[in-house]
Amino acid sequence: MLASTTMLFVELALIRWAGANVVHLSYFSNFILLGSFLGIGIGFLIPAGRGQWLKRWTPIPLALLVIFVRAYPVQVRQSSSEVIYFTAVKTTGLPQWVTLPAIFLLTAVIMAGIGKITADLFRQLPSLDAYRYDLLGSITGSVSFAVLSWLRAPSVVWGVLAAVALLVLGGRRNTLLYGVPLTAMVAALFLESTAAGVSWSPYYKIELKASPTATRTYYISANGVPHQSTAPLPVLLRENSPYRQAYEQTPRNPHKRVLVIGAGNGNDVAVALAHGAEHVDAVEIDPRLQEIGAQLHPARPYDDPRVHVHIDDGRAFLERTNAKYDLIILALPDSLTLVSGASNLRLESYLFTREAFEAARDHLTPDGAFAMYNYYRKAWLVDRFAGDLDDLYGHAPCMTTFKRNAAVLVAGMTPADQSCQQIWQPSGPVPAAATDDHPFPYLLHRGIPTLYVGALGAILLVTLLAVRLTGVRIRDTVRYTDMFLLGAAFMLLETKNVIGFALYFGTTWLVNALVFFGVLLSVLAAVEVRRRLRRVNQLLLQLLLFGSLAVAWLVPTQAVLSLPPVGRLAAAIALAFAPIFCANLIFSDRLALAPDPTSAFGANLLGALTGGALEYLALLTGYQALLLVVALLYLGACVAMRFAGRGSDGQTTPMPDETVAVKS
Repeated sequence: MLASTTMLFVELALIRWAGANVVHLSYFSNFILLGSFLGIGIGFLIPAGRGQWLKRWTPIPLALLVIFVRAYPVQVRQSSSEVIYFTAVKTTGLPQWVTLPAIFLLTAVIMAGIGKITADLFRQLPSLDAYRYDLLGSITGSVSFAVLSWLRAPSVVWGVLAAVALLVLGGRRNTLLYGVPLTAMVAALFLESTAAGVSWSPYYKIELKASPTATRTYYISANGVPHQSTAPLPVLLRENSPYRQAYEQTPRNPHKRVLVIGAGNGNDVAVALAHGAEHVDAVEIDPRLQEIGAQLHPARPYDDPRVHVHIDDGRAFLERTNAKYDLIILALPDSLTLVSGASNLRLESYLFTREAFEAARDHLTPDGAFAMYNYYRKAWLVDRFAGDLDDLYGHAPCMTTFKRNAAVLVAGMTPADQSCQQIWQPSGPVPAAATDDHPFPYLLHRGIPTLYVGALGAILLVTLLAVRLTGVRIRDTVRYTDMFLLGAAFMLLETKNVIGFALYFGTTWLVNALVFFGVLLSVLAAVEVRRRLRRVNQLLLQLLLFGSLAVAWLVPTQAVLSLPPVGRLAAAIALAFAPIFCANLIFSDRLALAPDPTSAFGANLLGALTGGALEYLALLTGYQALLLVVALLYLGACVAMRFAGRGSDGQTTPMPDETVAVKS
């Protein structure tokens, strides 16, 4: 169980840490996830007695990865006309074509070593017992990392825990071989964690620096990107300031009740108070950013009794509250990170869908107004958002532009509720609105950008080469085609559920952690049920699986969102976890009867890698359509099972050696 715990803990730590230090892995973080699946899958597919060098040298690539990234801090600049990245102002580090392959390959080698350690232990137990311990270890690893996120523990704590676990797994014979590189890794993380101004939130590595000028007091960077700055109130209120536009362009508005989404360090809250707000709801998803504002903002806005702080996802807050506001402001909500390592959804994506803009409008008073501003980078992005406001409010919003492609959009409930110096006019064809099913506001058109296609193609090619070069016989794994397809389908299904819960309950780290925990519990429950059954009716399970997928496909998300909180939770759990439970009963039964369960599990992990790549189809189809892909993959797995020795009556018969230790 320790090996499985370490495997998942290191995977989560690498996803989080690499994304904090290599900027665009914050947006493409399943790059690390796919490398992890490749490594673990290879570790399980390597036959017993071979590949022992992977186990002996496991800590060395881990230390190399940490030292490599720390020695060459990377801010790669991705230029794409198809998708927008909120990137750093300059490019540093080694060339992108060196950095990204090096990180991917080092991740794969690291996880292959830990996977090999786990696989050799896996072989010593009956298949379902081994899988059970693997799941218990995965739950322990995920809960441990979630607790560290909640505590805002620095990276050195993650490194120490991983180092101790690896030293135990390596045994006394490898104490020196493991100890030297692990000490180097911990030392590098210690230097990072103790650097001046560095702290960790559940989402970012935050760097705080005092400003040398009088116009700002502190600069805040998140994951290596300049993110926010605190400023004195006179600076915020100076003539032509973006912070004043929402108030100046709504002169008839009383501005008594204000909602600020993306309150951050408190600049917008301070401006709202200065304009006479009597009640301000300040919504900020990151507790550390709000804490910095509470401690260091010169106007001390969070100390004012009129301010009510909500550490929450902005869209989730809108869905839960019944309050009405004179003014709602989306204040620079660019998150610089994804919801999880298995999706393309950014933390703020659901704030910029048509349904979100409609929800904000429904929370305005009859003479209220909605405002949003940011450095939008591209004219087409301004057109997309302004076009949504035009459609929803029935008139064009005010638009004020500033340097560096910044823009402020203000829409009153009626034309009389706004007073504009400039009305928005489209700069060209207005892109279609982002929706809750296709929540990709920074993607110009539906489709998979060539940047992603090239990277994913290279990953799949590397996967084939790695499997071959490590001595794994591809012909021997063909018999586990069904396990491969089950892995791909499950990965897509898990991603779809993470996205669904993010919409229903918010994109917070806690929601994401609880969903992942719920998925593992559902899988464990399926294993426990299968361990207690002598015979499983595969046909019945398959009918239940496809039936539950059909229900999940047919129930619209808006129907779930319209339910009260308790009903929404019950519906979300039923829709998400029923297919997972049925699918993993099928998987557990197949694993129990596999002649070589370890290789079967390895094929399943490589399937998960493929499922992670297929997740990018959502950029083209939207997330609901992924259920059709999931159904096709499960259908293919069910057909493949028929060619893997299943009975024609749809039932499986326990093998004589099912309850004895699997032999290599």
